Amino acid sequence: MKEYIGLDVSLKKTAVSIRRDGKRVWRGKCASDPKIIAELVRKRAPAAERIVFETGPLSVWFYHALILEGLPAICIDARHAAGALGMTPNKTDANDADGLAQLAEIGYYKAVRVKGFDSMLARTLVTVRTRLVRITVELSNQIRGIMKTFGLVVPAGQGNVFDQNVRHLVDDQDELAKIILPLLAAWRNMRERTAELSRKLVADARQSEALVASRLRIWFDIWIVIFRI
Repeated sequence: MKEYIGLDVSLKKTAVSIRRDGKRVWRGKCASDPKIIAELVRKRAPAAERIVFETGPLSVWFYHALILEGLPAICIDARHAAGALGMTPNKTDANDADGLAQLAEIGYYKAVRVKGFDSMLARTLVTVRTRLVRITVELSNQIRGIMKTFGLVVPAGQGNVFDQNVRHLVDDQDELAKIILPLLAAWRNMRERTAELSRKLVADARQSEALVASRLRIWFDIWIVIFRI
């Protein structure tokens, strides 16, 4: 007999509810670790048909890890699930898991497409690099602002030119230098880290272009063979 499972996932604990033939047969909690959950499912619900959980911070990891464990994981839209789960009188993790298990059993849910790890890594790389760029700009603006307060205007310039201009202006300002130079060191470090991520981004883009070009060549060769036949 098929079993349907709902998971209410949080950072530390995951509430689990298992239904069979229209009834809840087990519920409890375990650590938010896909391997531990997989062991629990194999023990409590060996005929699992669907394992449903909502989109959230851990959903990508949970989805791919459970799939690798050979389990029928389904990630559903949290906003869609909220409408159904909001009807429960007592809002608890256990009740939410029960509600998700019911949605899994009746098939009333909106599954979302979970991106692969490669796609998520590429997106994360772009996001982090963008954040570092913003931090670098914020630090340089802060340095300029502080120095203006003391009548020191940093000339226009970026990169090493900015670094040299700041050092030159605080060269005879011992007390101010003790404040500005650590800030300048942080700015330089952020700039170096940004450059590292930029190089990785370019390298990954070139590798992706090469992969696409290789696939296109393969399809082109296949079409030539087909038309020759």
